[in-house]
Amino acid sequence: MFGNRERSWAEAKVSRVPRPAALCALAVLVCALAPSGARAGGPALVIGGAEDFVRQDSVPAAKAQLDLLRLAGLRAVRVTSIWRPGLREPDEGESRALAAVAGAAELTATRVFVAVYHAGSRTTPLSPEDQADFASYVAAIARQQPFVTDFVIGNEPNLNRFWLPQYDAEGRAVAAASYVSLLARSYDALKAVNPEITVIGGAVSPRGGDRPDGIRPTRSPTEFIRDMGVAYRGSGRTSPLMDAFAIHPYGENSSIPPTFAHPETTSIGIADYDKLVSLLGEAFDGTAQPGSVLPIFYTEFGVETRIPEEKASLYTGAELASVKPVDEGTQGVFYRQAFRLAFCQPNVRGIFVFHAIDERDLDRWQSGLYYPDATPKSSVDAVTDAARDVRGAVIARCAGLELTPQVQVGYPGAALLAAGSPLTVRLTCDIDCAYYVRLERLPRGSTTAARRGRAFATERTVVTLPPTGH
Repeated sequence: MFGNRERSWAEAKVSRVPRPAALCALAVLVCALAPSGARAGGPALVIGGAEDFVRQDSVPAAKAQLDLLRLAGLRAVRVTSIWRPGLREPDEGESRALAAVAGAAELTATRVFVAVYHAGSRTTPLSPEDQADFASYVAAIARQQPFVTDFVIGNEPNLNRFWLPQYDAEGRAVAAASYVSLLARSYDALKAVNPEITVIGGAVSPRGGDRPDGIRPTRSPTEFIRDMGVAYRGSGRTSPLMDAFAIHPYGENSSIPPTFAHPETTSIGIADYDKLVSLLGEAFDGTAQPGSVLPIFYTEFGVETRIPEEKASLYTGAELASVKPVDEGTQGVFYRQAFRLAFCQPNVRGIFVFHAIDERDLDRWQSGLYYPDATPKSSVDAVTDAARDVRGAVIARCAGLELTPQVQVGYPGAALLAAGSPLTVRLTCDIDCAYYVRLERLPRGSTTAARRGRAFATERTVVTLPPTGH
């Protein structure tokens, strides 16, 4: 039931009672339920939601939305803040919304990521003045909201939807160079506020055309990462650009599972982790900017569902045929697969479901775990279980990496051991674990009572043994 105990027992705790109080001792042994697993990523993997519904005017209202996320197992949230030309700090309404999110997050122990970008390609911050204003805006958020220490800079700068120009008149790719300049300015501004802030760059789309003369000029993530490396190396910069890299590894449509890889194309999905790490290494290794060891966040990943007839009145418009939404059961399976893949990818630090709550316009995203009226989809239980299994380190076994559970144990006092009363041991493991609690008679070490069982991650487990006199 608990795997190979002989080789996976990780920690032993022994409480000995001095003579003559009692001639007995308690021994507690704990092992990981899975003999191997990842800890870089692994149970430390951030499972969150990319969800702006939590942006409210008050802490109670924001907390109500965060409570929905936590019920679905999501312990982090990524919200957006939109910069406009001329802004050097958030306006009053924006500051109030971000303060409400931060306050609610403190109450619910939710980690907040703020993605700062412009609304679209018409307001791309290209000039030195606009880039300086953008960096000032980001730094102002960090000063106003010290609880927030994770910032994503930009959004899909490899797409013409968010960044123009992608190519110059000669057909040369130019978007990465101007984006790298913005990222460098933002990095320096944020680190000046708090050196512990995590600056996350990239946030790239998983696909792009690489055709300067195409109807829609875009750049694939493969070539955009290479372009970033060329721009960084050519800039002469001797400090990093970012502390982590973000990508939005959506499938080509919602019917494509996250296990689908793209070894022969320039697209990048969750299953293309090795390709992504290799590209980051090619771009940055050997410079002041880490590459092949750079932490990675999947800051958007969504699977859209078909809308049941009884919920149709909550939505407007029409779904595009190209989306190919799936049933809710498949959505739950795909999200679990995505978590399982990320769990075993050592550089990956987090994955965010986009969204937690459906958008009402069918031309937008119905990838949430809740309908627009906040009632849960049938997939929510599968996602909750998957997120819990990540924290418990039992969602997957990852070859070559070992788990060592950390355990806190509370023992009964010597007086209880001597009194002939039932004995209780309280233990808390940081990941799911198997325990073996044994009461020994000294000096021979013979077992007078023992209990085996399973403890779940971060949950206190009480183990009761019979009185010492039995």
